[in-house]
Amino acid sequence: MRILITGTTGYIAKRLALQLLEDKHELVCCVRDLNRIPDEIEDHPLCSFIKVDFLKPKDAEIPKDIDAAYYLIHSMSTSSNDFEDLEQQCAQNFKDLVEPTNCKQVLFLSGIVNDASLSKHLKSRLQVETTLKSKAYALTTFRAGIIVGSGSASFEIIRDIVEKLPFMITPRWLNTKTQPLAIRDVLNFLAGGLGKTELYNKSYDIFGPEVLTYKEMLLQFAEVRGLIRYIVTLPVLTPKLSSYWLYFVTSTSFKLAAALVDSMKVEVIGKPSNINTIIGIEPMDYKTAVDLAFQKIEQNAVISSWKDAVSSGRFKDQLSKHIELPKFGCFKDVKQRKVTDEAFTLNKIWAIGGRNGWYSFNGLWKLRGYMDKLFGGVGLRRGRTSDTYLEAGDALDFWRVLYANKEEKRLLLFAEMRLPGEAWLEFKIVKDQLHQRAVFRPKGIWGRLYWYAVLPFHAFVFNGMINALVKK
Repeated sequence: MRILITGTTGYIAKRLALQLLEDKHELVCCVRDLNRIPDEIEDHPLCSFIKVDFLKPKDAEIPKDIDAAYYLIHSMSTSSNDFEDLEQQCAQNFKDLVEPTNCKQVLFLSGIVNDASLSKHLKSRLQVETTLKSKAYALTTFRAGIIVGSGSASFEIIRDIVEKLPFMITPRWLNTKTQPLAIRDVLNFLAGGLGKTELYNKSYDIFGPEVLTYKEMLLQFAEVRGLIRYIVTLPVLTPKLSSYWLYFVTSTSFKLAAALVDSMKVEVIGKPSNINTIIGIEPMDYKTAVDLAFQKIEQNAVISSWKDAVSSGRFKDQLSKHIELPKFGCFKDVKQRKVTDEAFTLNKIWAIGGRNGWYSFNGLWKLRGYMDKLFGGVGLRRGRTSDTYLEAGDALDFWRVLYANKEEKRLLLFAEMRLPGEAWLEFKIVKDQLHQRAVFRPKGIWGRLYWYAVLPFHAFVFNGMINALVKK
């Protein structure tokens, strides 16, 4: 089948694309920025790519000869306050573009919406489902709750909490019940529902075999990791205080923390159906899902992460608009060193940040991350998805990867920390010389004052970093 897939660079779609390619389907992948095509599928003979922004679909052309489409666009981590309107607009534009094609089925991944009191995001998901319904194609909706897998937002947040806090005083929403579902099962539902006429114009709740509270999920997670944890829940923490608690303890942004707290107050219990029998799936239990996720992490084989979605940080534009470093009105710190072992230096550049640190004065980098978190930034806790691999769009601590090409020997990062201006950090090897450039474009007088305030630290922090990159 020829399948249109949206949200190609997102957590779900990136993994689903690989599974559909294994099943020998031909994919037409929609991307907002052609510079962010995932490396895993970029050169695949069954993949083609089209540039589409479903919020601004002007001049977008969807091939007419598609058989089915996946709608996997979600703005859960967006910093926008009007995400509900944006989601409806996005869904309507998608529908308008797909209806004139030969598409017979659209598959949509939504959230379980059975509780009488829904969060804003779940209400929005339900409205998107209504918007996507059409007489031109059949809609199949799978409604999932908490998704458990390496790189998923819920998994990484639980991991942050469990591994950092031996004793927890937590909000009362930890007693809310849910039915977590492994990412592998989510993908099997999505791939298995393709082309099944008995699923046309129907919606199904998909969920794991256990009903657990968030507290039980934390304790079982700790058990899998061989940790002993103590949890006390208090009724006095308001939603705003709960959001701040989640924000400071984990790697999430405050906007996402607030959205999650709003959602976590709602019970996510699925309605039984025969969908498991139709697809031929027996969903795994929570502990098995956690264990499999850590197998992927230990193998450094995490395919996608919620943190790599551009909306997880402060970045708003397409990456391609920032790839060329500005030349005017900027402050620069430029350093150069002779490279004696090019492969060694490139590997160290590609492994920078995350668990590997920044090779020099890591305490100061951590302090900068704490300060950023204190002022509402992303901080250092996002880390990186892989310890050795980078591609455009990846989150890297409080940076975003704009360009990563080992053959060209160039890595370019854009700062997502709180700054009175814009900042870039570039590593590039030309002949036998490593060029390291920090470029800062200040915004107003505060930007200039900021540059001069941190300038004394550059002498040893950036010097130490470039020396470590070339020295064995």
